[in-house]
Amino acid sequence: MRTLSFLGWPILTGVLAAALLLQVYPELMQNGQTRVEIVQADQRRNSLQGPYSYADAVDQAAPAVVNIYTRKLVDSEDNPMLNDPLYRRYYEEGKQPDSQKVHTSLGSGVIISAGGYVVTNNHVIEGADSVVVALRDGREALATIVGTDPPTDLAVLKINLNELPEITLAPTDALRVGDVVLAIGNPFGVGQTVTQGIISATDRNRLGLSTYEDFIQTDAAINPGNSGGALIDPEGQLVGINTAIFSKSGGSEGIGFAIPADLVTQVLQDLIEKGRVVRGWVGVEAQALNPRLAESFGLPANQRGLIIAGIYRDSPAHAAGLQPGDIILKLDDEPITDAGHSTMNAIARLRPGDQARFTIYREGEEMEIAITTSERPADVR
Repeated sequence: MRTLSFLGWPILTGVLAAALLLQVYPELMQNGQTRVEIVQADQRRNSLQGPYSYADAVDQAAPAVVNIYTRKLVDSEDNPMLNDPLYRRYYEEGKQPDSQKVHTSLGSGVIISAGGYVVTNNHVIEGADSVVVALRDGREALATIVGTDPPTDLAVLKINLNELPEITLAPTDALRVGDVVLAIGNPFGVGQTVTQGIISATDRNRLGLSTYEDFIQTDAAINPGNSGGALIDPEGQLVGINTAIFSKSGGSEGIGFAIPADLVTQVLQDLIEKGRVVRGWVGVEAQALNPRLAESFGLPANQRGLIIAGIYRDSPAHAAGLQPGDIILKLDDEPITDAGHSTMNAIARLRPGDQARFTIYREGEEMEIAITTSERPADVR
């Protein structure tokens, strides 16, 4: 009995220790098999968070979205058929073909204020001899062109009607990829149409659509005739002006672009108050720094920046001492992150007299230069 009692305590202790180990490390019993853990979502998170209908948003915004019809007299003297003797035979005995013909087009616009200001794309009304704005409630009015800004492809019209609806603008700096948006316009002239999608990307540039590009990309269907129409959020607020589509067929392929509402606001205010858009200017011509150029200057191959290729004489940059060959690394402590389009856009958003701080790289050293901007000359591209 003493022998059994002596052996029992170690055995009991071992069994208890093994049980404890199995509780703490259960994978010891899995014979080397891999255990896959699947995390299941809380059932409360499976319910839809968004609205089932966007009708309220459309009811709020759609009355302020208008159809725009333009009329342009086109000189037909440039028609090569008029120089064809066979063609002109039919106009003998003093009858001559009309020297002009009427060209019409359509687009969309948005009433920004109850005072009658309408924003649209410049390409919608460019060269038009007359512009007619048609409201959703059936009213029409002949519009006057307040001003145009081809570098952003925006234009402002004015109509004289009472009790006009107006749209509310949303701050676009809060937009995120994946946000739901709705496009409202007049595609193909069929009448006001609403399409739904999401924001596919922001800050799109280098598209060759305009000089200053900072587009919202969306997959909401945009077609010819939508240009100048509204891109709104689920609250019915304007987030952008629909401007262009990427298409091989001429129809929507899910890649559309809109001008952000904050840029629209800046251009609108300048055109109404000053008759032109006032932009900051420092007077440099720059190109993106590529890996080969970066290494030739002793910088890492992945260094982002802009190398100054030229400087306008008597420009702010010239007065501040900037030199060709200098490499711009930062603007107001913000690193250069792309091919320079956002940097040039940031400079253009400055007002004449504002001071911009450039961090540059010159002859192996970094230095900071402060430049006081002036107004961008009209003849500078």
